[in-house]
Amino acid sequence: METVVIKCGGSVLEDLNDNFFNSLKELIEDGLYPVIVHGGGPAINSMLELLEIETKFKEGLRVTCEKTIEIVEMVLSGQTNRQLCSMLMMHDFHALGINGSDGRCLQAEFIDKQGLGFVGTITHVNTDLIMMAINNGYIPVITPIGITQDGSKLNINGDYAAASIAKALKAERCAFVTNVDGILINGELVGEMSESQIESYISDGSIYGGMVPKVTSALSATKAGVDTVMIISGKKQFYKNNCWHGTAIAAKEEVYE
Repeated sequence: METVVIKCGGSVLEDLNDNFFNSLKELIEDGLYPVIVHGGGPAINSMLELLEIETKFKEGLRVTCEKTIEIVEMVLSGQTNRQLCSMLMMHDFHALGINGSDGRCLQAEFIDKQGLGFVGTITHVNTDLIMMAINNGYIPVITPIGITQDGSKLNINGDYAAASIAKALKAERCAFVTNVDGILINGELVGEMSESQIESYISDGSIYGGMVPKVTSALSATKAGVDTVMIISGKKQFYKNNCWHGTAIAAKEEVYE
């Protein structure tokens, strides 16, 4: 059974439309079973601001104190995950929300407890739990919260979680959802791109702004062992008639020769 891991950041959830969900249906019809990993940065920021808790980032990671991890988990599991599961069910899918700590789905350890607080790196993915959901007809919708051996909850970067899950499942590919069709160079969609091309385009400014962290995450996924990563749109059909639409980033340069 082949799987596809799809990462939906919190900023794109509102943009998901029928085209996105039709793509999921076609994936399943073609024997590719989606596993969705979501973020929720904007909603977390809003809640922390409401509670007057300062937000700090270090090297792109949210510094997470003991109080903040409670808020992060509350928002991700109680709000964002519920929202995405509801959207899937409204489009006739069976969705199963999974907090990454449930069943030790995402086992993790502290990255730097003193410097980052409750922020983790994944040490093991419970693929049996994920496949159990799929085998029973559900789309797993996973919140990137990890759990340590002693039961501490850790904030996991969503892009990194998606890549780790894709690698553990030996997924057919890992797709990052954006609000554009893929990587655009001079206004034109590029269907395939290698690591060296991406680095060159970032250097010369052809890839800029919000796309930079997306392609950086995609590159991290290939380096983590995921063979093919996609940058796709949440607004347009990204999979139709057995074909992917977006930008494919492969780990092996020879794919593009």
